[in-house]
Amino acid sequence: MDKEKLQERIALIESKREYLLRLLEKPNLGSLRIDVNQAIEELDDLVVEFKRTFPDS
Repeated sequence: MDKEKLQERIALIESKREYLLRLLEKPNLGSLRIDVNQAIEELDDLVVEFKRTFPDS
C-alpha cells in the first residue's frame, strides 16, 4: 500500500471519530460506553502513530 492510500484511509478513520463522539452523548448507551471510549482512544493512538511515522502528512 502506498503512502497516498494510507493518507486517504487515515482521513476516513479520522472522520469516524465525530460519529463516535456523538454516540457517547446517547443516554441509553449503557456498558457500550466503555467500548466506544476505547474505540476513540485507539483511533487517536492510530492517528498519532501515523503522523509520527509520516510527519509530512
